[in-house]
Amino acid sequence: MNDFFQKDIISIRDLDKQKLETIFKATDKVINLDPNQRREIARGKTLGYLFFEPSTRTRLSFEAAMASVGGTSLGIADVTSSSTQKGESLADTVKIMSIYSDVLVLRHSLDGSSRFAAEISSEPIINAGSGTEEHPTQAIQDLYTIKNIKKKIDGLKIGIVGDLKYGRTVYSLLQGLGNYDVNVSLISPEPLKIRSDSVYEIKKRLDFSETTNLEDVIDELDVVYVTRIQKERFPDEEEYIKVKGSYVIGLDLLKKMKDDAIIMHPLPRLDEISTEVDKTPQAKYFQQAKFGKYTRAALLGLILNENGF
Repeated sequence: MNDFFQKDIISIRDLDKQKLETIFKATDKVINLDPNQRREIARGKTLGYLFFEPSTRTRLSFEAAMASVGGTSLGIADVTSSSTQKGESLADTVKIMSIYSDVLVLRHSLDGSSRFAAEISSEPIINAGSGTEEHPTQAIQDLYTIKNIKKKIDGLKIGIVGDLKYGRTVYSLLQGLGNYDVNVSLISPEPLKIRSDSVYEIKKRLDFSETTNLEDVIDELDVVYVTRIQKERFPDEEEYIKVKGSYVIGLDLLKKMKDDAIIMHPLPRLDEISTEVDKTPQAKYFQQAKFGKYTRAALLGLILNENGF
């Protein structure tokens, strides 16, 4: 029985530990399959994408994922070249794209946009980022990266650093981590602390503490998950300038970390991780991006095949 067949992926909250582990096993299978076998998973299927916000990794990794499992992709990567410029509604755009596609991926600046699209679309919707809310496939990719490299998730100490107020990847990751026995440190400037209303429910399932000082906890962490401070989500640029560059992971800080600790980042980065760190054993953010292709390929395979693959 495949629980994912023809299902929407809107929120990480809809995925319990068992479902996450199913995706991880499917990802392992995708990675280990012969390329010719892999291309049979979605042969003849079409991925439609609607990106109303800029994206590099998420959109391209979905396209690469679909190509790797034998499918094709079409869609809107630039809203200025779409009929939304003529005033077409999101509802009509989604309806039209669902006629042309077997599964749709949506990124939109409005909270609730993916859930709304799921009500309209005749085909499954995958949320690739909805406003400041969630980015579930990023969280799946992040959790898989931790499990693949550290060989476990339970029992780890995880630090999440940077913009915790506006970073939607953070909220999805915290929800996902709530399925595991982990200890989480939330590290941010005071103005960018996690929104209390957004973690009200997760507090019941997840042990986390908050601090503004990264150096106080850096030597205890198994995973350091760094996020960029998101200028585009600040209502006031002056507020952004005050917190810009609050944390920078450089070689000096690396010396204070555990030897087997790993550094992750959803990317794109600005100045929060020095390029000098890229060649160190702890730097896993490019490997994390690579896993994004495989986890999304696995998810597409599960959604498109009634009996899995």
